[in-house]
Amino acid sequence: MNMLRQWKAQAALAIWICLSATVWADSGKPAYTLAIAPQYPAVTIHRDWTPVIERLMKETGATFTLAIAPSIPLFEESLFAGEPDFAYMNPYHEVMAMRAHGYVPLVRDSKLLTGIVVVSKDNPIKSVRELDGKEIAFPAPNAFGASLWIRALLAEREKIVITPVYLKTHSNAYRHVAVGKVLASGGVNHTLADEPEEIRSVLRVLLETPGAAPHPLSAHPRVPEAVRRAVADSLLGMSTDIPGQAILKAIDMVAPVRADYAKDYRPLEKMGLDKYVVRAAKP
Repeated sequence: MNMLRQWKAQAALAIWICLSATVWADSGKPAYTLAIAPQYPAVTIHRDWTPVIERLMKETGATFTLAIAPSIPLFEESLFAGEPDFAYMNPYHEVMAMRAHGYVPLVRDSKLLTGIVVVSKDNPIKSVRELDGKEIAFPAPNAFGASLWIRALLAEREKIVITPVYLKTHSNAYRHVAVGKVLASGGVNHTLADEPEEIRSVLRVLLETPGAAPHPLSAHPRVPEAVRRAVADSLLGMSTDIPGQAILKAIDMVAPVRADYAKDYRPLEKMGLDKYVVRAAKP
C-alpha cells in the first residue's frame, strides 16, 4: 500500500498527515520520497526538515516529497516494504532495512548515539535494578537507543523484568516521567538536550548505554548512484557554511560524515537485538 494512502487510512490521525506531508512537484525533474523516523512531533519534523529538502532540491536538481508517518510502527511498515527512496532511520532500522531491501547508508553525524534511562530528579532511586517490575515509558518498541537497546540491556545485563509503555515520541516519554505518570523512561542524549529547560531541569540520567553510530540518511538501491552521491555531497557541504550549519543543527547532524555499513552498522548485527524487535501487527 502506498505510504501516504496508508497513513491517511488512519482516520484519527488524518490531521497530522495533512500537517506533515509537504510535496514539491516539478514534472521536469526526477522526484523522490524522503521519509523521516518520527522521533519528534510531526510539526517539529516538518519545520526542521523543510530547509533540508529545499537545499537538496537546489543542489541536486531533483524534487522530493517529505513523508512523515504519524508513528514509528507506521514508518517501519513503509520502510520495510521498501517504499521510501530515501529515509532517515535509526541504526537498527538500517540493519533491518539493509536485510530487507539493501538500503545504503549515505551520511550520519560524527557524534555517537547513546541511549539513556531518565527518572525524576527528586526520585531517590540509585540503580536501574530498582526498576524491576515497574512500568517504563518508551517512544516505540524499535526505537534503537531509546528503547530496543535499553530493553535488551535491562533484560540481559541487569536481569530485570519491566513493563514497557509505548508513547510514540521521545517528548511524550520524558513528560510522563516529569509529571509522575511513570517512574522512568528511555530516550537518547540529543532528544533530551532538545527538551525545554522546564523538562530537562526535573529529570536526571540513571543509565547511559555505550555509544553507537547514529541515525543515517539512507537510500534505496533503486535510486541512481549519481543521485545518492549528489544528496550525500549536498548534506556534507552544508557543514561548510553558516546557513547550512543551522540546517544541520536542527536535524541533529551537526558534523556529518559519510556512513559505511560495514564499519558503522554491521557490528549491531552481533548484539542479539532481533529477539527484542516488535513487529507491527497487521490491521
